[in-house]
Amino acid sequence: MKYWLLKSEPDVWSIDQQKKAGENGVAWDGVRNYQAANNLKEMKPGDRCFFYHSNIGKEIVGIVKVVKKAFIDKTDRKKRFVAVQVVFQERLKYPVTLEKIKKTKTISHLPLIKQSRLSVMPIDFKSWKIICKMGKVRSL
Repeated sequence: MKYWLLKSEPDVWSIDQQKKAGENGVAWDGVRNYQAANNLKEMKPGDRCFFYHSNIGKEIVGIVKVVKKAFIDKTDRKKRFVAVQVVFQERLKYPVTLEKIKKTKTISHLPLIKQSRLSVMPIDFKSWKIICKMGKVRSL
């Protein structure tokens, strides 16, 4: 199993909307950056992802699980980009802000800080556990 971080602007797609999508989840689509798309292609069912609210809030607010590997993104007319299907798992009891992540030395290496425009990025297991602890959720 691998761990990831998915970014979405909450006024476009929020953790609440993700939860309402139900047990079948929803396609994580609209990604048009090649590096982010390559990360989507690496995802496998069972992988876990932090759900990060970007621009508004700038914080990790929940966890979703990949339930379907990469497939052609239906929102891409040229059929070059992919999407994955994700389902809501849980909300963090305490959202973990970008500010907190930057101040925590053990996770200050994350692409979230170094590549702030990247919308899909890998997270190492040690950092996953630290962020889960900060958010007061069990590390899956």
